[in-house]
Amino acid sequence: MARSIAICNQKGGVGKTTTAMNLAAYLAILGNRTLLIDFDPQANATSGLGVKCGEDETIYHAILGGVTPDKVIKRTYLSNLDMAPASQDLAGALVELVNLQGREYFLRNFVAHVSPYYQFILIDLAPSLNLLTLNGLLAADEVIIPVQCEYFSLEGLSQLLDTMQLIRTNMNHPIEIGGALLTMYDKRERLSREVAREVRRRFPTQVYDIEIPRSVSLAEAPSFQKPVVLHAPQSAGAVAYEQLAKEVMNQFPDRSAPTYIPPTIPQNEEFREEIIQEEERVIDDFPKTDEEFYERYFVFYE
Repeated sequence: MARSIAICNQKGGVGKTTTAMNLAAYLAILGNRTLLIDFDPQANATSGLGVKCGEDETIYHAILGGVTPDKVIKRTYLSNLDMAPASQDLAGALVELVNLQGREYFLRNFVAHVSPYYQFILIDLAPSLNLLTLNGLLAADEVIIPVQCEYFSLEGLSQLLDTMQLIRTNMNHPIEIGGALLTMYDKRERLSREVAREVRRRFPTQVYDIEIPRSVSLAEAPSFQKPVVLHAPQSAGAVAYEQLAKEVMNQFPDRSAPTYIPPTIPQNEEFREEIIQEEERVIDDFPKTDEEFYERYFVFYE
């Protein structure tokens, strides 16, 4: 079965969607069949990766509308990365799920159905603790908690940890904390260094070794509808997410990767040609000399 990982923090603006998009991209590049589920009604991950879908081809329609996964799951510009897109319709699921039996398990049923086809399934959750968040946590084996390097981001951390403990005890779901991920880290700022030190000292489980830095490339990549690896692959932010992907892959070694079974998702030939052209453009655009590399990317290391 695939490793299912939720990216969760009830506070907004801590880098959940940025982490979900770029971690998924690097897991795919490192050879893992990966599915990214956008389970946030804002649908920022969907727009950030440039995924297009029909009005009835979102994760909302898969869990509540009876649409089959092969109609919902879309290919991206990376050959190993697929996506289940979201839309604003997902906000209505909060009302619709309330009176349904087994309302906490709708996303879990979807994940169980597609899990044999993937090695990693990442779930981008909204910045809240509600029924959608509960669906996401019950569908996941692990949780990555992005923590912005500011003191306000620490306030809701204990409530999220309490919620996860309730899920373990009351719902008999053995969810694990993959770790806390320090985001928007600036080693030049004393506040960032103090928060990072405090989180590493007090957080009850693992804190990832890598810190995700503040980076122009990470901020502007979604405007180009690409993960940072296709926008600025040598930037500080890209290097950090590559390291994070390697850390995640090395966690829980007892969970062996499943045998890959090709999914029965129809290929759109026009879109396939678009993917090939984009991959060729990235290769052609990559600096050919040290001087070109220095001119393009040196600014990200200053």
